[in-house]
Amino acid sequence: MELPPLFTPPVNSRFNCEFVPLRIHFLNRPVMITISTLRKELRPTFRLALPLVLAELGWMSMAIVDTVMVGHLPNSATAIGAVSLGSTLFSVLALFGGGLLMGLDTLVAQAFGAGEREDCHRSLVNGIYMSIALTPLLAAPVWLLPRLLSGMHIDRDVLALTIPYTKALTVGLLPLLLYFAVRRCLQAMDMVKPVAFALVTANIVNALGNYGLVYGHFGFHAMGAVGSGWSTAFSRSYMAGVLVVYLLWYDHRHRTELLKTPVDVDLRRIKRLITLGYPAAVQFALESGVFALATALIARLGAVPLASHQVALNTVATTYMVPLGISSAAAVRVGQAIGRKDPVGAGEAGGTAIFLGAAFMVCASAALLIFPRWIALIYTPNELIIHSATLLLAAGAAFQLFDGLQTVATGALRGAGDTRTPMLCHFFAYWILGLPLGSWLCFRRHWGAFGLWSGLSLALILIGIVLLLVWRQKVQSLIEAPQAQPSGVVAVV
Repeated sequence: MELPPLFTPPVNSRFNCEFVPLRIHFLNRPVMITISTLRKELRPTFRLALPLVLAELGWMSMAIVDTVMVGHLPNSATAIGAVSLGSTLFSVLALFGGGLLMGLDTLVAQAFGAGEREDCHRSLVNGIYMSIALTPLLAAPVWLLPRLLSGMHIDRDVLALTIPYTKALTVGLLPLLLYFAVRRCLQAMDMVKPVAFALVTANIVNALGNYGLVYGHFGFHAMGAVGSGWSTAFSRSYMAGVLVVYLLWYDHRHRTELLKTPVDVDLRRIKRLITLGYPAAVQFALESGVFALATALIARLGAVPLASHQVALNTVATTYMVPLGISSAAAVRVGQAIGRKDPVGAGEAGGTAIFLGAAFMVCASAALLIFPRWIALIYTPNELIIHSATLLLAAGAAFQLFDGLQTVATGALRGAGDTRTPMLCHFFAYWILGLPLGSWLCFRRHWGAFGLWSGLSLALILIGIVLLLVWRQKVQSLIEAPQAQPSGVVAVV
């Protein structure tokens, strides 16, 4: 059978100089991105994505600052290990709560696209109620950590710092969830600059707090690694405060009647938020949970492997923040297009965002391969940690492209109302394939931390391929049946 050409040449019956874009083929179907589509979509996508990328980088840079600050303590390997384990475990809980609130991406974006601002406000109010209710439920497991970790044969010095550091982080859980709720509403209504401002300035607050609380400056008592946890908790309270103040100011200036929104608990709306958000929450829990378990397993190897794991994990998590910000932009633009009953526009918006995410991650992969030692030196001068981290960064470089594909495709699917498919992909790839294979390579084949990273790398590669194909199928179904997506109605796939 003759295969389709890689490129379909432009056809112009008028034989003039008008440009006709090339259409790339893949698996015998045209990709939804043409050069003319990129020309039309890149600017609005980039304009929305840039502040969100800055916000995500600001979120991640808090963890980097924490690691760098404690990495220069006398017991750097132990301190970095404690911050690694504590922040990773806390992230599982926080991201689960944040994932539940991601239903706001779909509901608010589609309502905003349909011109129903009051409906956006109703979703925000009930998202805040969800944040308050979730806080005690998510905070409770932190007080069980001593029991949960005691049987995992983790280094005693690392464990002794991990527990108080994680409890300090938990103080900032409610502000963090409130920040998630307000942020999702703002960005779904195209107000993204305040989100970037909040996180960029919060990093200044966090850096100053670390300097004071970790080392005992500004009249504070030196608290070491635990002080870093308190600084981060305070910074997250600051972030939530900035967004709430901005929302109230915007309402006062533009008379959006936010304060006139009914404050009664809308159980039906909350149920819709949970229906949409629960798969995303489980997906985040599965993804962050697998890295949390990997961190706990690597902690059994000693302080140096754990510290090198944290250096590499922070680095790939930082590169991941760029497609994550683009993913949020994809969710908003796809959701708004569906709200306008424009399925072709939804496909073009999602495809452009996926292209942007993939392009950046190719560059990130090259940087990890070329500059691994320089990257490790940012965190610590310890040569043992640097040598081990260099190997893990090479494993991270292998999955960068696919991590970008799966992250942005997940956001595009969320904008279309599909949060279940990414959840299932992450479960099977990470927990059924990647983690068991990585554990076998780590402990049975004695590959150490690199073995765990190899298994998880394979999982990410598979997730990226599958979700790209799922998005293509979703676009086709939207175009073929646009009448199935009336304004304000979310299809949960």
